[in-house]
Amino acid sequence: MRRYLRVVVLCLACGFCSLSSTPSPARRVLEEERAAVAGSRRPQRFLARAWTRRRAGGRPRGPAGPAAHPGRSDRAEKNVIFSSVRYSVKAQPVERMHLAVVACGERLQETVTMLKSALIFSIKPLQVHIFAEDQLHDSFKGILDSWSFLQTFNYSLYPITFPSENAVEWKKLFKPCASQRLFLPLILKDVDSLLYVDTDILFLRPIDDIWSLLKKFNSTQIAAMAPEHEEPRIGWYNRFARHPYYGKTGVNSGVMLMNMTRMRRKYFKIELFRICPLNLEELKKSVSSVLLEHYSRSEQMALHHSEVMMHIDDVNDMTAVRLRWGDILMPLLKKYKLNITWGDQDLLNIIFFHNPESLFVFPCQWNYRPDHCIYGSNCREAEEEGIFILHGNRGVYHDDKQPAFRAVYEALRNCSFEDDNIRSLLKPLELELQKTVHTYCGKSYKIFIKQLAKSIQDRYTRPPKER
Repeated sequence: MRRYLRVVVLCLACGFCSLSSTPSPARRVLEEERAAVAGSRRPQRFLARAWTRRRAGGRPRGPAGPAAHPGRSDRAEKNVIFSSVRYSVKAQPVERMHLAVVACGERLQETVTMLKSALIFSIKPLQVHIFAEDQLHDSFKGILDSWSFLQTFNYSLYPITFPSENAVEWKKLFKPCASQRLFLPLILKDVDSLLYVDTDILFLRPIDDIWSLLKKFNSTQIAAMAPEHEEPRIGWYNRFARHPYYGKTGVNSGVMLMNMTRMRRKYFKIELFRICPLNLEELKKSVSSVLLEHYSRSEQMALHHSEVMMHIDDVNDMTAVRLRWGDILMPLLKKYKLNITWGDQDLLNIIFFHNPESLFVFPCQWNYRPDHCIYGSNCREAEEEGIFILHGNRGVYHDDKQPAFRAVYEALRNCSFEDDNIRSLLKPLELELQKTVHTYCGKSYKIFIKQLAKSIQDRYTRPPKER
């Protein structure tokens, strides 16, 4: 009996020693991770590669697959995948913001100053899309190529492009080339979202902040703009417009944030005619004849008649149809061209009048214009937090009518990307603004520098690589 017990004890002792001396699969994984931290590059590359292929939908293969390590259990393989997340987070691509501007005539310097204000404070990489007349391309290239030291900045130059059969009519609408913005969703087909700005825009805080408003869109909103006026008593649309417009005072299109993927997909409700057919079939025939009157022969060939017919509104209304962005523009111009004053901005107001659920309205501090102070301050948000984006329409950067606007423009135009120059921007500007207190806008000069001072301070609290 004693011999039997001795044999059992001896067997148990041997088994215990064997288990303690053989590393488990999980232990081997832990040791490889420790080796990677200690300086071995191989496990780190292996883990990241496994995560990438896993994300793509395939089972890890090669050095990461089970064939390379036949002793590993499924649990150990899962540990590898979970561990790889820690390595791959930093390797995720950084979101790139897209900014578009249209420059024609003598708008080169304004555009360059606008771009400089965007780049000084931006954080994430910025892709700029510049639509310009051919004679301006070389000048843009000469200036922007000298900014090649800005590692987070890329630009693309495009010619002014309108539908060939109506190019002259579109180009002369309001100001030269201004209506180009209407066709951006159709030209930049690979761009999901875009911030369009006029050339006379100045960013006084990072462009990243207005870009983040895209995340606040609900499921129906496709674009964002600011109201044309805060005070209806001095509003233009509510007093003089001869066409439909959005809201109480209309919207200003000088700063327009767009989800262009949604814009390309959406069917927009518009009113093109006033008829009263007797039944649905007559309604469809009437819609067909009215729509085709607005298109040339080649455009008629491209018009998806049956698709349009499927998006006729309620028969009881009998006045509206639904069209996609590419089909809606020319019919609207044909109908309203004798009634619009501000060109493409008026067309946008008409579109969002009929589709109010599609517009996100941001406060006036994101598009601050002389109208907000020329008759006394009427932008409450700017008074509280300062101006975020300055819009010098009416040529106020180049005359003496609104010296406060001109002072900010001149300060940024003369500023360079050197750190010392940006640091010293604020004090001279404040002295210039104090000279403008004899004007209504100058009396509120502190709102012109309140956000700018914060942006400069924030710039130098960020790590050097993010400046």
